[in-house]
Amino acid sequence: MPNERTRAVIQTREFLVELSRDSALPDKIRRDAKFLLRHFPSPSDMRQAGIIEESSVAPAGCLGPVFSSTIEI
Repeated sequence: MPNERTRAVIQTREFLVELSRDSALPDKIRRDAKFLLRHFPSPSDMRQAGIIEESSVAPAGCLGPVFSSTIEI
């Protein structure tokens, strides 16, 4: 479901932020998490993607929106 995919992306970002700040982890893990976060979508990016997808007219045979503009975290 679109809202579940959106929530999963947002929660994955939060997890990467936690990893990047955890001084108990090796430097490489923290650096890798920071590297991945550089281009990872923010929650507002995800909501905007949902708005765009929900407002567009899907061509015949399309599965519909991938992301949702409304989620419950």
